[in-house]
Amino acid sequence: MRTRAEQIDAIRRDQRFWRTLAGEVGPERYAEPGPMGAWSFGDMAGHLAGWRRRTISRLEAAARGEADPPPPWPAGMDDDEVINDWLHDQDAGRDPADLVAEYDASYDRLVAAIEALPDHLLMDPEAVPWLGGPLVDVDFTDHLHDEHVGAVRAWLDAQPRTR
Repeated sequence: MRTRAEQIDAIRRDQRFWRTLAGEVGPERYAEPGPMGAWSFGDMAGHLAGWRRRTISRLEAAARGEADPPPPWPAGMDDDEVINDWLHDQDAGRDPADLVAEYDASYDRLVAAIEALPDHLLMDPEAVPWLGGPLVDVDFTDHLHDEHVGAVRAWLDAQPRTR
């Protein structure tokens, strides 16, 4: 079982990874389709930020001793693909660089939410039931790596930057 400090360190390492990846893509390509099919790198960042906002609001509520808040999407929407489309629609027209920056800033908000949690919520596998185990052992960054990094790398390799 990790400590709070180890959990936060893992999140900070991933934030550095994100910054490196965003730098490899470069702001001039944030709006190009390809990293997620028709979605751009900016769209992907918005998708990641949308789900991260949900996680952070849940952790903040747990830290305050409050019930799990409702999701930001419409009631009854429970299919991840439909939710992803809803999140994408919410970000329509936003600057892709703002979406990339929002996801980067979400790491800081995630760390703050974890720092605000009482110690007993970190180690108790039943304390935050939606996590499915002790909070300190949850990988809050696995979705990026498991679902998106490979596709971004393939997109970058297929269309090398020209300078």
